[in-house]
Amino acid sequence: MNKALALVASALLAAPVATFAAPGDGPVKGDRSFTVSGSGTSDNDFDNTAYGVSGELGYFLTDKWQAGIRQSVNGVDQDQGGNSWAGSTRGFVEYNFLDGNYRPYLGVNLGGIYGEDVSNTGAAGIEAGMKLYVLKKTYINFGVEYSWLFDDTDGFENQSNDGIYLYNVGVGFNW
Repeated sequence: MNKALALVASALLAAPVATFAAPGDGPVKGDRSFTVSGSGTSDNDFDNTAYGVSGELGYFLTDKWQAGIRQSVNGVDQDQGGNSWAGSTRGFVEYNFLDGNYRPYLGVNLGGIYGEDVSNTGAAGIEAGMKLYVLKKTYINFGVEYSWLFDDTDGFENQSNDGIYLYNVGVGFNW
């Protein structure tokens, strides 16, 4: 609950800043993007949670369609004592709606999850978020993903009810 409250408070504090960007600013076909974020993961029941950092490198195929790759590294504080790490690498494709300062997006991703005390597995997911442009080519990003875990195509069918949430808040740049 505290995480959701912090995310909402961050969005409300960032919203007035977004008015500095002029309408129509933002990415165009051929632009690249780089985003760095604070990130976290939770299992589908929100019982086990980890926090870390994510980086994203993207390319705008059109003014609206973006493709790229994300890398996340998270520290895990275990209940039984000790710490470990987990990472994920995912390719993504997303569609960015609207042309103003507020640009919601929807997308899909595919990749893998790995690390200490983590079952190395494939992951396929859906994602949604909002980019708030505060300058012509600078934005604040709020995103959430849900990924289904699988070891092979049979595993995807057997584990379609088991998955993880990945969420992030960060800053990004287009050039």
